[in-house]
Amino acid sequence: SALKRIRQNEKANALNKYQHKTTRTMVKRLKESTDQKEASELLKDVYTRIDKLVKKNIIHKNKGANQKSKLTKMVNNLK
Repeated sequence: SALKRIRQNEKANALNKYQHKTTRTMVKRLKESTDQKEASELLKDVYTRIDKLVKKNIIHKNKGANQKSKLTKMVNNLK
């Protein structure tokens, strides 16, 4: 059963790493955007992804909250 647990952990780690990396890429794309309308649409998707990472304990809930807060400020300052 230890070997099975190792296999399961490797599979979960790979999936978590993929989801985390995808979210970071979306955040990077959001930071690069200059149009507020486009950025606000992308912000909704990023919010969803960050919430999913927090729910699955991939990132800490305070880190998720800080990221969402900073990204919202950034989008609101775009004009």
